Amino acid sequence: MAPGSRCLLLLLLLLGDLGVPVLGDPDPLEDVVIDRYYIPKICLREAQMGDFIRYHYNGTFKDGKKFDSSYDRGATVAGVVGVGRLITGMDRGLQGMCVNERRHLIVPPHLGYGSIGVAGLIPPDATLYFDVVMLDIWNKNDKLQITTLSKPERCNRTVENSDFVRYHYNGTLLDGTPFDSSYSKGSTYDTYVGTGWLIKGMDQGLLGMCAGEKRSIIIPPFLAYGEKGYGTVIPPQASLVFSVLLVDFHNPKDGVFLEHLEVPESCKRRAVTGDFVRYHYNGTLMDGTLFDSSYSRNQTYNTYIGKGYIIPGMDQGLQGVCVGEHRRVVIPPHLAYGENGAGDKIPGSAVLIFDVHVIDFHNPADPVEIETVFRPEGCNVTTRNRDFVRYHYNCSLLDGTQLFSSHDYEKPQEVTLGANKVIEGLNSGLLDMCAGERRVLIVPPHLGHGESGARGVPGSAVLRFEVELISLEEGVPEGYLFIWHGEPPASLYEQMDLNKDGGIPADEFSTFIKTQVAEGKGRLMPSSDPEKVIADMFQNQDRNQDGKITPDELKLKSDEDQEKIHEEL
Repeated sequence: MAPGSRCLLLLLLLLGDLGVPVLGDPDPLEDVVIDRYYIPKICLREAQMGDFIRYHYNGTFKDGKKFDSSYDRGATVAGVVGVGRLITGMDRGLQGMCVNERRHLIVPPHLGYGSIGVAGLIPPDATLYFDVVMLDIWNKNDKLQITTLSKPERCNRTVENSDFVRYHYNGTLLDGTPFDSSYSKGSTYDTYVGTGWLIKGMDQGLLGMCAGEKRSIIIPPFLAYGEKGYGTVIPPQASLVFSVLLVDFHNPKDGVFLEHLEVPESCKRRAVTGDFVRYHYNGTLMDGTLFDSSYSRNQTYNTYIGKGYIIPGMDQGLQGVCVGEHRRVVIPPHLAYGENGAGDKIPGSAVLIFDVHVIDFHNPADPVEIETVFRPEGCNVTTRNRDFVRYHYNCSLLDGTQLFSSHDYEKPQEVTLGANKVIEGLNSGLLDMCAGERRVLIVPPHLGHGESGARGVPGSAVLRFEVELISLEEGVPEGYLFIWHGEPPASLYEQMDLNKDGGIPADEFSTFIKTQVAEGKGRLMPSSDPEKVIADMFQNQDRNQDGKITPDELKLKSDEDQEKIHEEL
């Protein structure tokens, strides 16, 4: 308040106390005339004796001539009502007013400045007319007023001193005049609670809030900016009203918080550091805002855990998961993206919540996991590499997603083991099986389809096979198409040249080989197409590709490979 205004108020107080008798008006008023020409619908409080108030006014004479105005000075009037610090008429006329109420007051001389008046400003015996609007009411005994506007159903934790909070707010004076808003800045207000970084009233008003809670906090001036106010937007002795939405909060000492939403009954193994995990997730802020989702990309997130490839909080949060588990991982910012955030979706100092569904995991050192479901009695002959086998299978992901099944076709799957015709893990899982045996195989990706996956198979996927061996045929060593069970005939070419014309065409060659097989003297490489095997054998021996084999062309494989264990044409 300007020095001139203070002098005027002191003069007004002195004149108000003189009690000068009323002179002049033919029908003098005995008391203040009050016209409550605007009363707000909601009146939470009325000014009482001893309350501290702030108000604006225009002061005029009966003819409308203005003698004073707080508007002209650009500052509200602040003071205590009902204790004699104002002229008696104003003291009486302001009592009972609500915030935002407007009144016309007619103050007779004996309740104004009496027969003395105010030199050069208010003549003696003047009736005064005031147009007043009440802006603020508070009392030194007031406390913080907190109203919960909305609160989440789930609230596992509330704000405590030393917590770091992120909140949105609209700040107004008690009459509704806005002075600040985080929404207009497009970012939350981020600060510690209870460490003196906030005004006392806000420090207290945020305590006990849940993330997502909305509150109205009314702060009396002595818990706000007091007698000095703040800049040009908050007057001295102003009550403040904050509408607050708590977005999130954490404590610098917080670790990762885990909530096990669904854990499979059967959990044979839990993920550890060094495991490679495939999982789906929804990532949200604490107020529920979605910032990322693997589901939207229709692709799992695949990574090693415990090796620093992901944020520290997720590295910790995935430890110990089971295949098929649903887990909620709450990560404080110092274990996530810190004060800087990430991109335009994750604000600085944001708490992150990941709802995770673990699809599968493995370790690069994992072998094929084999579970024998059924093995026939008297199992003496088992599969080896190079054997030809027929088997049925169902292939799925570990989450149960069906990929392929031999039952969708007319006959079982056929393959020569060890010939690189199936993935390594399946080949390993089919070894040492009896006909009729059933197994469950868990094949890690490095023994399956690897990081790239295959048609219908995601990259880095662990596969589950249910296999049943239908039949097996003893194979031949790698590189062989036919082996003798004993020694080959001494005069092999002569016996093979059935018409003795000095050349062996394809039909003679085929007839001879089939005869050796039928008589048990040798066996072909097992195949679903023996004719093709014989044709390949003929082509190998017909070295000049003239359609017949000559004595110079016919050679045993032992002659070529110098291998004495088995011999082949």
